[in-house]
Amino acid sequence: QVQLVESGGGLVQAGGSLRLSCAASGRTSSSRSMGWFRPAPGKERAFVAAITGSGTSTNYADSVKGRFTISRDNSKNTVYLQMNSLKPEDTAIDYCALSRTVGVLTARNLYEYWGQGTQVTVSS
Repeated sequence: QVQLVESGGGLVQAGGSLRLSCAASGRTSSSRSMGWFRPAPGKERAFVAAITGSGTSTNYADSVKGRFTISRDNSKNTVYLQMNSLKPEDTAIDYCALSRTVGVLTARNLYEYWGQGTQVTVSS
């Protein structure tokens, strides 16, 4: 059993920053990829960012490239999402997820475990 707990969400003005954290517990594996997702029009949860188990490879949705940075600390079983230059359209519940396998994975169905989500609200 794996549990993922997100934190760090909140209310911020446009142009501001937030840092999300996702702490994993239980039968986790540092070799598996982790990712962040958020709801999008027509999609339950759309890909935002992903990182490999080693942390050496990352991938981002076009909408967040250059603004968001994903990282992980395997000694703490924690993945982070640094969000800068936030825009009102970034307002969403952000979910972290642990994948079934290795690789920089963007497909939601390749992720096995999900957190409860953390609310990010960006005011204009």
